[in-house]
Amino acid sequence: MEVTESCSICFISLGCDKNLVDSEFMIGMLQEHGWTITNEEAQADAIVINTCCFIHDAKEESVNTILEMAEYKKSGRCRALLVAGCLAQRYQKEIREEIPEVDAVLGTNSYDEVVNALQAALAGETYEKFGTLTGLAGLHTKRSLTTGGHYAYLKIAEGCDKRCTYCIIPSIRGNYRSVPLEELCRQAQELADAGVKELILVAQETTRYGVDLYGEKSLARLLDALNEIRGIRWIRILYCYPEEIDDTLIDAFKRNEKVCHYLDMPIQHASDEILRRMGRRTSNQQIRDIVARLRREIPDICLRTTVICGFPGETQAQHEELMVFLNEMEFERLGAFPYSPEEGTAAAQFPDQIDEETKLTWRDEVMELEQEIIFDQTEDMEGRLVWAFVEGYLSEEAVYIARTYRDAPDVDGYVFIAGTDAQLMTGDFVKVRITGALDYDLTAELVP
Repeated sequence: MEVTESCSICFISLGCDKNLVDSEFMIGMLQEHGWTITNEEAQADAIVINTCCFIHDAKEESVNTILEMAEYKKSGRCRALLVAGCLAQRYQKEIREEIPEVDAVLGTNSYDEVVNALQAALAGETYEKFGTLTGLAGLHTKRSLTTGGHYAYLKIAEGCDKRCTYCIIPSIRGNYRSVPLEELCRQAQELADAGVKELILVAQETTRYGVDLYGEKSLARLLDALNEIRGIRWIRILYCYPEEIDDTLIDAFKRNEKVCHYLDMPIQHASDEILRRMGRRTSNQQIRDIVARLRREIPDICLRTTVICGFPGETQAQHEELMVFLNEMEFERLGAFPYSPEEGTAAAQFPDQIDEETKLTWRDEVMELEQEIIFDQTEDMEGRLVWAFVEGYLSEEAVYIARTYRDAPDVDGYVFIAGTDAQLMTGDFVKVRITGALDYDLTAELVP
């Protein structure tokens, strides 16, 4: 039964930026169908939740959000509750059996069914779709950007082939599938025409882009093509696995002026034994060599990484080895996370699980060290001339807030531009001189 009346939809997107891209396509489909999007749950005819379950905290947030939104079917005007994404894929049976308020469930490779699912749910029917984790969801609509319109994430692939022992992603997203280069260029030009100036390339692993389609790693080829897109000023790359970074990719960084000298390169640890148990494909020395090569070839590169603290069997000595390594490498950006045992992964069954208190203590020690490193680096930035991407204006402080090439949205720092009468707009690129440091952030002045 097709529901054609105008409906108000509340859309909630949880989890990572890759999930956000799926959400933006779903919102675009709903709007194309004539439905409106609202932020008010109590005023919504239907609520859609795109869930995450990568680690325990994300799973808990997703479950709590579903339960909270289910209450609006009792007290609000909500007539349909739809759950999509990773939690839906992983716990489809449990959701159906334990949360009867949920009317429709979509798996990770079926989010293009959102309109059909909501139509059925609004008509009083149940609906579920879990397509095979092969191929890509069929998308025939424009995205509805939720990032403000001046930067956007471009998801270049789905799934992963690596099989790290702590990660559930291959089970709920499938094997690695690249989006065709022509389709990515079409999306990028469409985003640029809509006002996007910064493209942020994301996937579970960006460095393997194209292997399945073209028989070889093709991220460098993609960068060459995106560098030609009219209107784009910056191209930023996240989630590059260190073992896949080669001279071809480094050369693409050097020859394409729009590619930010910023690289997100998760290493997860520095102990060879822990890396082996994680199923990672690098050693301590290989990571050192990759970092040295990147800094030699691209002297102003900003390297961001992540590490996991308290992996099963990790010893105090291995934690200290990680600390020594990080102190020597001096990564410009770093995130540390306590290990989260996920059911269905090999590592969850490993002996010698670490207690939560130790995991958090080690995490805090890593972040305290990184704080010292970053504070020293921000002080060293004083006097440098850099381009800044304006994000907005803080009226109380009378400063513009912006980002440099060293700062990805939401995870890194900001630069605060004060003392100017210029009327800047969100999305403007301006040349600034760094005047000081505020912990993780910088202060700057406009360069005439």
